[in-house]
Amino acid sequence: MDSSYVIALGGEMFRLTVIIAAPAMIVGMVVGILMALFQAVTSVQEQTLTMIPKIMAVGITLVVMLPWIIDTMVSFTAQVFSALPDAAN
Repeated sequence: MDSSYVIALGGEMFRLTVIIAAPAMIVGMVVGILMALFQAVTSVQEQTLTMIPKIMAVGITLVVMLPWIIDTMVSFTAQVFSALPDAAN
């Protein structure tokens, strides 16, 4: 196993992490911006008003995206395990 394989594997893991986390982070950001806009328009400055909708939106997003996340992680893991015999040489 040479260093180029380890570097490529680390880069692929980082890319996969960003891709898997992106939907939840984007939904959280959009809901946060919408709630901040709502608070600015109505002059309501309640802290729980922003956190509860974000938590719910991110949770729902994760539940909806869970099959895709699992499929992506399983395929990556299978790819890594299938490449291990070649990397050992």
